[in-house]
Amino acid sequence: MPFDTMQAARIVKRAKKAKVKSSIIYMGPSLIDGAPIMVIAVISKRNRKTGAMLQTYIMRSDIDPRYASAMGLDVSICGSCPLRGIANPNGKQAKERACYVILGQGPLIVWKAFQRDFYPMVSGFDAIAGIGADRMVRIGTYGDGAAVPAHIWQALLSRAKGHTAYSHQSGLSQAAFDPAIYMVSADSEAQARAAWQAGRRTFRVIDTVSDIVKGKEILCPASKEAGARTTCFSCGLCGGNGVKAKSIAIPAHGNGATHIRKRNAA
Repeated sequence: MPFDTMQAARIVKRAKKAKVKSSIIYMGPSLIDGAPIMVIAVISKRNRKTGAMLQTYIMRSDIDPRYASAMGLDVSICGSCPLRGIANPNGKQAKERACYVILGQGPLIVWKAFQRDFYPMVSGFDAIAGIGADRMVRIGTYGDGAAVPAHIWQALLSRAKGHTAYSHQSGLSQAAFDPAIYMVSADSEAQARAAWQAGRRTFRVIDTVSDIVKGKEILCPASKEAGARTTCFSCGLCGGNGVKAKSIAIPAHGNGATHIRKRNAA
């Protein structure tokens, strides 16, 4: 049968119009502790700070994210991050949890939808690449991307416009930390300086704008303090060493800001 160029064009056109759905792109063991985790890529335009980025939720696949936090089981997806707080088995979440992600909002909504079998499972390089195609990707809307095998992100980013990513796992040998992709989440100036010495870019939560290390860091352009003059979608500076720019700092914000300032003062 001769090749029909018009028919081929119609197939391509239909494929472009096909709606890409929010999907599960990974379900398997955490690289941090081997516990069952998943990655759900959510297509959303609702986040005012980040803009219309593809959001990725990295969560335990066996338990509610609030329970995981309260029991300290979120180590599977957050690793050594000190913003997790202190295990609190009798509470709704960890004590003194300083993470700006509100568990009862995005993570819980995604978890409940997962429980209803709302998200299809996709696998294979091409299928995952199609979800990220022509989008700005946010690796770790909740959770640390380095807990997930690198090939998942390689596929998702292969046709993407760009990405943002942060990780506390730069010192964990079994984690899939890649400085070309991730900003090092630094919890102090000393940690940031050590990362800079190693040739890595950092993202640091500070108390006030005056804490920025001149010549090394700049204020997050999407922050309130910078006048929220852009969104993460438009900015794209938090793309690890793949972006040639200074490191980024942002004053403590969100529900956990008080705990962050308390920790920094200790």
